Amino acid sequence: MKSDKDKSPRKPPLSRRSFLKGAALTSAGAVAAVATLGHLNTADASAPALPDGVAERLGPGPAEIQLSINGHTRRLAVEPRVTLLRALREHLGMTGTKLVCDRGACGACTVHLDGRPVNSCMILAVDARGHRITTIEGLGNSDQMHPVQDAFVHADAMQCGFCTPGMVMSIAAALEANPSAELDTIRHSVAGNICRCGTYPHVFAAALKVARASGGAKGKT
Repeated sequence: MKSDKDKSPRKPPLSRRSFLKGAALTSAGAVAAVATLGHLNTADASAPALPDGVAERLGPGPAEIQLSINGHTRRLAVEPRVTLLRALREHLGMTGTKLVCDRGACGACTVHLDGRPVNSCMILAVDARGHRITTIEGLGNSDQMHPVQDAFVHADAMQCGFCTPGMVMSIAAALEANPSAELDTIRHSVAGNICRCGTYPHVFAAALKVARASGGAKGKT
């Protein structure tokens, strides 16, 4: 006598066709999920929308693009997988933006995108099209330094120098948004910038010096 368990319908054996079909559906779902996450992470840095009916095809080889960097149009050929960080350093020779963690954890690669500080290692070069990019080279130079750069020199806010460009870019953006920022605001602005040498007190002092020159900045370093 068969039990109820024996009477339950059995699943058909797994065939090669059904396995491949299921794998394809899973892969498609994964790709869609990754694409969605990527869009969310770079929503403000996406390329301008294309006209209806126009499909853009990029890859797998290099694609010709142009970027607005430090007030100049730069043309280059990059694969769609190339990040803005690597495009700046390896394709355009702009090594002021530092490659350190390469995963958005240290802030050394910070640049301005339409005036906002972003990790350039987390943005694809093709997604930066149509936006204003400012790097440390465009913020100032040895002949005419940005006030934050000048303050960093006088406050001795540099050690090994790997974090310095990112720190400067983050603080410059914060002071551009709030010229008289106080200490808490300054600390928050560099919360994503890691300094292994521990120069934070000097970094804060430099930022406060610039803020005080604008008539603000309260609090002790």
